[in-house]
Amino acid sequence: MYRRRRPRGAPARALSTAERAQVLSELRSARFADASPAAVWATLLDEGRCLCSQRTMYRLLAGHGELRERRDQLRHPAYARPELLAARPNEVWSWDITKLKGPATWTYYYLYAILDVFSRYIVGWTVQQRESGEIAKDLIGQATTQQQVARDTLTVHADRGSSMTSKPVAFLLADLGVTRTHNRPYTSTDNPYSEAHFKTLKYRPAFPARFGSIEEARAFCREFFCWYNHEHRHSGIGLMAPAAVHYGRAKDIHDERARVLAQAYERTPERFVARPPRPPELPTAAWINKPDTKEVAH
Repeated sequence: MYRRRRPRGAPARALSTAERAQVLSELRSARFADASPAAVWATLLDEGRCLCSQRTMYRLLAGHGELRERRDQLRHPAYARPELLAARPNEVWSWDITKLKGPATWTYYYLYAILDVFSRYIVGWTVQQRESGEIAKDLIGQATTQQQVARDTLTVHADRGSSMTSKPVAFLLADLGVTRTHNRPYTSTDNPYSEAHFKTLKYRPAFPARFGSIEEARAFCREFFCWYNHEHRHSGIGLMAPAAVHYGRAKDIHDERARVLAQAYERTPERFVARPPRPPELPTAAWINKPDTKEVAH
């Protein structure tokens, strides 16, 4: 008896065109669109159907450019880069929470600190036993009251920690007419001022490896913030103390520095090679992510 030969090159076990179409139809069906070929194969097998092997399913999908993650993936929204300009005090605040090591391993205290981006002045801080949106809400509310912040004049920026994005904080800021912004995920450079401030804190010579109690941590921070606000000459604000910039004393201090330098030049001009010395310029603006275009940046 004459047996019809298959076309050369087609294995005897190969699926026919109709069979391949049937397998692809199942793989693309609504109920299997998000399932792996292995799961499809097992499901059909439990229904008493065996259309082909798992390997064949993978091969058919690959041949049609469909061998990829078939499940619907959770896609995060596209987060815009925050671009915030502070041209005066109490226009943009940055806040964050950092851990302070307690007396025993795995024990921590939590330092909350709110920094004015323009002046670098710490407008509010607290050390607590835990991280909490309610604590953050109370601190921000107290700071806005003390600074007499008017509605619709302030932006508060933070990262995306649970306290920063908590409902108590969000509701408070909405009630106060305060705009809130957040870092992009995993982008610490979106909050550079708080990061730099905490680095200054932890690199102080007197900063301990551990605090013996929460009272000790609070006492250290009280002394540090007093020094930071009123004595620390900050390179980012013309070597002024933050309090001087925040409360409008920087211009007078700058003029007095210029007077002292002019007198020094008059006494010994030969000591100054190029030109009369001038004090560092006062800040006019502070950016979080300054735009690249010159038209927007100025």
